[in-house]
Amino acid sequence: MATDYFTEPLNPTKRKKPFTAKLGFMARLSPTGIRCLLIVVVFSLVGCFLLLRPKTKTIPKSVILPVMKIQMPIPEYGGLHEVEKLEIPTLSKRQATKTTSLVDEFLDRDSQVRSFFFPDVRNAVDPRKKRQKFNYYPGRIWLDTDGKPIQAHGGGIMYDEMLGKYYWYGEYKDGPTYRVNGNRTARVDIIGVGCYSSEDLWTWKNEGIVLKAEEQDQNHDLYKSNVLERPKVIYNEGTGTYVMWMHIDNANYSKAAIGIAVSDFPTGPFRYLYSIKPHRFESRDMTVFKDDKYCKAYLYYSSMRNKEIHISPLREDFLHVSNVVKKVLIGQYREAPAVFKHKGLYYMITSGCSGWAPNEALAHVAESPMGPWETIGNPCVGANQDFRATTFFAQGTFVLPMPKGPHGSFIFMADRWKPDDLGDSRYLWLPLYVDEAGYQPLHNVSRRPQVLIFWHERWRMPSKVGGN
Repeated sequence: MATDYFTEPLNPTKRKKPFTAKLGFMARLSPTGIRCLLIVVVFSLVGCFLLLRPKTKTIPKSVILPVMKIQMPIPEYGGLHEVEKLEIPTLSKRQATKTTSLVDEFLDRDSQVRSFFFPDVRNAVDPRKKRQKFNYYPGRIWLDTDGKPIQAHGGGIMYDEMLGKYYWYGEYKDGPTYRVNGNRTARVDIIGVGCYSSEDLWTWKNEGIVLKAEEQDQNHDLYKSNVLERPKVIYNEGTGTYVMWMHIDNANYSKAAIGIAVSDFPTGPFRYLYSIKPHRFESRDMTVFKDDKYCKAYLYYSSMRNKEIHISPLREDFLHVSNVVKKVLIGQYREAPAVFKHKGLYYMITSGCSGWAPNEALAHVAESPMGPWETIGNPCVGANQDFRATTFFAQGTFVLPMPKGPHGSFIFMADRWKPDDLGDSRYLWLPLYVDEAGYQPLHNVSRRPQVLIFWHERWRMPSKVGGN
C-alpha cells in the first residue's frame, strides 16, 4: 500500500488530502514499515538530484595535472587519452632519507622497488597468450613469436606498403654489460641491428640480425668494441633501396660520426658503406625523418657536445647529406630527437642529456622540417610528478602514426634503460595525441598546439591493425 500511495498519479483537479491524513497513515505503519518508507523517500530524493544536476566530468583531486591546460576527457577517444594516476612505490627503508629520490631508486640495482620499474619475466608480454592479445604493458619484458625478449633498443619502425608489414629495427644488446671510462659509462659490445616484422604492431617475428658486428678488423666502424646506436631505416622509392642511418662511435665516444648501410630487402642483410661527419660536425644521438608527401628525408643529430641539434636534408639517393645545415635548439643540450608530422606541422620530441639516467622530455613544433623550432613544453601527462619529470623513466626514440587510430593519434616509442644490464632495458609504447587547438599562453599571443603523451599501465589501440 505504501508503494501505491507514493506512485499515485498527479491530478491537478483533485483536492489534496490534508497532511494530517498522511501522518495518520504513517501512524498505522509498524516501526519496520516506517523505516522502509523513509529509505524510499531518501533514495527518491537522491535519484532526483542526480537526474537534475548538470552532467559535468571532474578529475579526482589526487591526480596531479601538468601545468598545461588540458580539456579532459576526450569523449571520442574513450579511455585512451584519459589521465591515469600511478601509485608511487615505497622507497627502500635503508635509503629512506630526505635525499633519496625515485630516480636514485631507479638507478640502484639493489633497490627494493627495482622490480616496479623492471618486472620479471613472469609478467612478460607474450604474443602466444591470447588473454594478453593487443594489450600494451609499458615497462614489461616484451617477447617475440619465439618466446624470446625483443632486442630492438633505441630503434624505429618502417612500414613497407608493398609487403603490408611493419619492420622494427633497433640495437641488439643481448650481451654482457660492462663499464668503461673510469666505470662511468655502461656498454655492451656491438652485436648488430635486430629486425622484427609484424602486421599488427603487437605480434613481432624475429627476422634476425640484419647488420652484424665486425669480429676481426679492429679498424672497421662496426668492430665489436665500438659503438652502434639508434639505427633508423627509410625506403627510397627512386632507387628501390632500404637505407639505414645510425650513430657510429669508437670506444671513448670521440669519433662522433654517422654510419650508412643499404639493402635490397627490409630484412637485410644490410651492407655497411661508410661513416661521415655531416658538414664536419660531430654527431651523436640522431634520427632520420622521411616526409612522404614530398619524398624528402632529413637527418637530425645532436652536435657541439650535445649543446644543439643540427638538421640537414638528404640527397635524393638518401646516402649523403646535402650542402644545407640548420642549427636549432642552440645551448639547450637536447638529444634523442624523434620527429613526426601532423596536418602540415612538424613536431619533435627530445630528451635532456643525463647519460643512462632518465630526464624530462620536451616537445617542439615548426612549420618546416628545418625549423625554426618552438618549444611547447613537457608532453607527459598522468602517472605522478616523478614520472612526468623523467619521461616515465624512459627516453624517446621514435613516434609512429597510430594505424586506424583516432584523428591526431600516434604511438610514442621510448626505451627504459637499465644501466647495469642494458640487454634487459624495456620498451614503453604509449598513446600520443596532438591537440591542434592547443592552448594560448598569453592573451596577445596566438594559440599553440599541444603534444600529449598519456601514461597507461595497460592500453590497447582503438582498433586492431591489419584486420587481425
